[in-house]
Amino acid sequence: MARPKSRRLVPKAVNPLHQIRVMGRLVRRAVKKPGTAPGTLVHSGEKKVERTLIRYIDYDADELHEAEVPDVSACLSMKDSPTVSWVDVDGLHDVELVQRLGEHFGWHPLMLEDIVSVGQRAKLEEYDGALYIVVPMLRWNADTLQADEEQLSLILGDRYVFTFQERVGDVFDGVRERLRTSRGRIRARGPDYLTYALIDAVVDNYFVVLEGIGELTEGLEEEVIVDPREHTIQRLHALKRELLSIRRAVWPLRDLVSSLVRDELERFTDETQVFLRDVRDHAVHVLDTVEALRDVVSGMMDLYLSTVSFRTNEIMKVLTVMASIFIPLTFLAGVYGMNFEHMPELHWPWAYPALLALMLVIGGGMVLYFRRKGWL
Repeated sequence: MARPKSRRLVPKAVNPLHQIRVMGRLVRRAVKKPGTAPGTLVHSGEKKVERTLIRYIDYDADELHEAEVPDVSACLSMKDSPTVSWVDVDGLHDVELVQRLGEHFGWHPLMLEDIVSVGQRAKLEEYDGALYIVVPMLRWNADTLQADEEQLSLILGDRYVFTFQERVGDVFDGVRERLRTSRGRIRARGPDYLTYALIDAVVDNYFVVLEGIGELTEGLEEEVIVDPREHTIQRLHALKRELLSIRRAVWPLRDLVSSLVRDELERFTDETQVFLRDVRDHAVHVLDTVEALRDVVSGMMDLYLSTVSFRTNEIMKVLTVMASIFIPLTFLAGVYGMNFEHMPELHWPWAYPALLALMLVIGGGMVLYFRRKGWL
């Protein structure tokens, strides 16, 4: 029997709204009018939080200050601060907030446009005064058995790192804990190492998502082999679409991390470049795993079709054998069911039992013949 976890996919996979949600992650609707000036700030995604949440961590090797602030004014002084500052902004609908930050820190208008335009591919843009990085952040939703995707924008400046997320909640708890407890080398390094740590946390969480996809794949594989049903192919299609959306998010990330390593950007020191190469290896591993899972799912779909076809052939074979047995019996019954006046057999005293015996011999003989042929 299939694993219990795989059964939880049934409501979501059969629900056509899930297909619409998956396609919405692949195709983004344009919200800007054609001909709009470049750098125009228009939030293109859903409003996923009621109020923009702003948190910062300001630290050096000796001290750390962490707080949640109601307004972005408390973060403006971090532009020239000698310490390293990480400002995390949850919620992209507040266009005025992004505009104010951009004007104060001197960010390029195209960078600000990309921050509020949800659906960007993973990419790296180098501007005067800052480095802009877009990374898709995936998290496994155990309730819907689906990978939730959101856009993460990172801005690396001289002494600061800004992260912009669509909603509250992320995969950076481990990074925050390392900063608070001063574990490892993160407190002694600059903002480039913090940027690496954030990207590494995002990439490492991909493996958690792939682990959830792998468990579903194993459960579906058992179901395809043991007891394929009509909804099995729907679940396989849902899983294939899920892997397609994950591949769409991960594929550009490999090129992004390779660019961070290959281009030897000035904002990343030689020590940090070594760690970025490790992230590149992880990104390649993630992509290879996604491709392997897609091949497995495609093979399962072929196996499902073959299994269903085989079962259909078996059913048709049994029905054909049964029909073949009754064809001569039906012929005899039809002959002696005719109402002709001159049929000598009708007046024989043993005609009826003789006919039944003949029909029994013919039917039994055909059954024995089919058994010897292996058709029954």
